[in-house]
Amino acid sequence: MNMKRVPVIALALFFGLCGVSFGGDDPSIKGKTREGIQSAMKRHIDGNIVDGKYVIYDAVDGKLRKLKFDKVHEGIVKKADFYISCADFVDGGGNKYDLDLLVVERNGDFRVLETVVHAINGEKRKYHLED
Repeated sequence: MNMKRVPVIALALFFGLCGVSFGGDDPSIKGKTREGIQSAMKRHIDGNIVDGKYVIYDAVDGKLRKLKFDKVHEGIVKKADFYISCADFVDGGGNKYDLDLLVVERNGDFRVLETVVHAINGEKRKYHLED
């Protein structure tokens, strides 16, 4: 094996096994953009809490989920027309939900357009955002 490839292969395996579908964090997303995205996520989550639970329809399972908010991830990536970051939630049975929040920016205004169940108890779901 070409020894120059070993670090590249090791890095690819590391990121492939890490658990974040979109690579985790884009360091070029910074400053007011990063602040705007994170602020929009927090406003969205806070605005969709009913009786202490975040309410989301899980289209894959066909169920309405009522989840307790845990934390927002620091990582942000850009995919298609969206900035994407994750937040962790837990249901009443202790199942852990990783939700991806799809954020758009228009004229300096950031807002969440959609929330997608990305993983339950670490088991990822795939979804495609690009044409």
